[in-house]
Amino acid sequence: MTNSSKRPPAGLPDKDTLLAFLREAGSAEKTDIARHFGLKGGDRRALREMIRELEEEGKLGKRGRKGFSEAGALPPVGVADVIERDGDGELYVRLVEASADAPRAILMPDKGKPGPAPGPGDRLLVKFQRGGDGWEARLIKKLDVGTNRVLGVIRKSARETRVEPVDRRSKDVLLVPQAQSGDLRDGDLVLAAIEKGEQRFGPKRGKILEHIGKEDDPRAASLIAIYAHGVPTGFSEAVEREAEDQALPTLRGREDLREVPFITIDPADARDHDDAVYAARDEDPKNPNGWIVWVAIADVAAYVRPGAHLDREARDKGNSTYFPDRVEPMLPEVLSNGLCSLKEGENRACLAVRMVFDKDGRKTGHKFVRGLMRSHAKLSYEQAQAAIDGQPDDATGPIMEAILYPLWNAYHAMLKGRLKRSPLQIESAERRIRMAPDGGIASIEKRASLEAHRLIEEMMIQANVCAAETLEQKKTPLIYRVHDAPSQEKIFNLADFLSTIGKPWNKGEPGTTKRFNKLLDETRDGEYADVVNEVVLRTQMQAIYSPDNVGHFGLNLDRYAHFTSPIRRYSDLIVHRGLIRALGFGKDGLTDREIAELPAIAEGVTMTERRSMAAERDAMDRYIAAFLEDRVGATFTGRITGVTRFGLFIRLDETGADGLVPVSTLGSEYFAHDDRAHALVGERTGKRFTLGRKVEVKLMEATPVTGGLVFEMLSEPEPRDPNAPAPRYGIRGRGGDGPPMRGKGRPGGPKPRNGSKPAGGLKGVRKGKRR
Repeated sequence: MTNSSKRPPAGLPDKDTLLAFLREAGSAEKTDIARHFGLKGGDRRALREMIRELEEEGKLGKRGRKGFSEAGALPPVGVADVIERDGDGELYVRLVEASADAPRAILMPDKGKPGPAPGPGDRLLVKFQRGGDGWEARLIKKLDVGTNRVLGVIRKSARETRVEPVDRRSKDVLLVPQAQSGDLRDGDLVLAAIEKGEQRFGPKRGKILEHIGKEDDPRAASLIAIYAHGVPTGFSEAVEREAEDQALPTLRGREDLREVPFITIDPADARDHDDAVYAARDEDPKNPNGWIVWVAIADVAAYVRPGAHLDREARDKGNSTYFPDRVEPMLPEVLSNGLCSLKEGENRACLAVRMVFDKDGRKTGHKFVRGLMRSHAKLSYEQAQAAIDGQPDDATGPIMEAILYPLWNAYHAMLKGRLKRSPLQIESAERRIRMAPDGGIASIEKRASLEAHRLIEEMMIQANVCAAETLEQKKTPLIYRVHDAPSQEKIFNLADFLSTIGKPWNKGEPGTTKRFNKLLDETRDGEYADVVNEVVLRTQMQAIYSPDNVGHFGLNLDRYAHFTSPIRRYSDLIVHRGLIRALGFGKDGLTDREIAELPAIAEGVTMTERRSMAAERDAMDRYIAAFLEDRVGATFTGRITGVTRFGLFIRLDETGADGLVPVSTLGSEYFAHDDRAHALVGERTGKRFTLGRKVEVKLMEATPVTGGLVFEMLSEPEPRDPNAPAPRYGIRGRGGDGPPMRGKGRPGGPKPRNGSKPAGGLKGVRKGKRR
């Protein structure tokens, strides 16, 4: 072996120079190294010897088949697989072409990149860099976008082990190798990866990435939704340390609001309280019968500062995600349920807005302050409403005159302004799942709509308007909550449906909120009230976050921003920082870098909100299917809420559950989809099943793991529409001339997968916080 201390021949780099080159390049083959240093002939032979020496010294490692890199180093950019998730929820990646001893790297938050979050089994293009505790990887883009991952349930037989997907739309049943199936049990929930390679026959091969839980675990619905939609879980040690290191707030730099008798009004089971309210008669003689309304919001920006670990993970999560049995919070509990929760009797940092309204509910002015407050009472919606309705308790009785009556009187004045503004009056039939102590489902109930809910919602809306107005006045960029007007196509579809129930709508007529409300008022007490309410909802565009303002159609507001929930929404934290910067409230305001990134932040938080809504909806479907599993064979009343070529979607009156009546089960004739009439129409008889109709159905299947419900129609179809064209094959009996039948009266075509859902279902909102 050549003595490593001997000086290299002329023309060769020394070992330190070679290692420095590889460190910068990431990796290189021998020919690349020789070309870089201009080596020929004998120098190339000497280079091979030097590389061998460095390998023996442990300073050089293999990269791929022919490449070399500095031992323990990673390239600036590389393709990596997500290999595992640790107990804190952190993801780790490893280079695809790496030696066995190559270091893994922790995947850092992706700073609001759109699309589902990465998870085990994903292949990513990442940027590597050394961090304080090892290597870090930052996502550039997904290469597989999770298409090689399957979330499923283990099904074992004597001969083989399979993974059946929980996604009812997926067809990827995987066969698991015997070497991996030994510790698996029937009904285990797992995350698996589809093995690469050509396979002509039989199920695809898969490997197990993670064991998640059991199919019959009461929490399975939430776990499946979390993993299926890539909802980030838990917090890193660095974030937990930052959260625990925060100090109690003081008066320094704050206005003392502790004598203002704020109260919180929240759901009875709420654990965090991010908003408090107070109202009093305006004593200014220039504003007779006017009102002062205060809204105080937890000052999350005082604890979650730009660029900190807390901030990066909060931005990655985007918002809290709520399930019947758990919450995946945006912030650690020590903040969300502690320092940032406006607890009764405890000093808390806040950003508060003082609003002035005249007797007709018109806002005449407002002012923001950064203060220190103390909540004087913690009430539930039901408590507050009962007190106003004449049934005070020990908590509400002492504060009726000083706090509750002024709040309600101020709200009634604000209500005049709201009615004049005429926001959309869609009624949301939101359901609530009550969990039993053993983790099962105790009941599914319709949420009550109380005046106390509407009071808090209107006060939060007005505070959000004030935030947007102030930032515009101070010329500080912000993220708006925008909601565009319905498209012409959606208006045309609405008009087509309304013509089927005798409610004319001129297709040239603009879709204003007043026109929609007129329609809702005209049908509110009629047979079609529920379906008209839902169709109007489906006619609306989805609200998004954007640095560009187009107004908020649903609320009928020119400018609107989310300010009132920074504990659970990153968008609100950005607005708080904007106010701190604009009003000179401190050094922890919006940074220049954040201003430059506002389009990406807005896109990111829109994506995370959609991700959470989809996960919450899927979990709800699975919980309802589990609740109804023991009632297969029972009959229910419901309403047709969707009509498609493959069947009818039914919403049950009792639970609000949605399920499918496949078109193949509807009878002895072929039912065709008439999209203009929103109906399935028998091609021989002309009989119809129409949108909005009340029906009776029998539950045939309930599959908790997919959330699918399948019904059999018990109600007879409606008679043929006398104004409709004659049926295609004539009105004849069962033996009449018609298309050849297959199976149960369906002329071919694939049978729909059980439990398929229509697009654009009706879902409720949590305390108005997603408007």
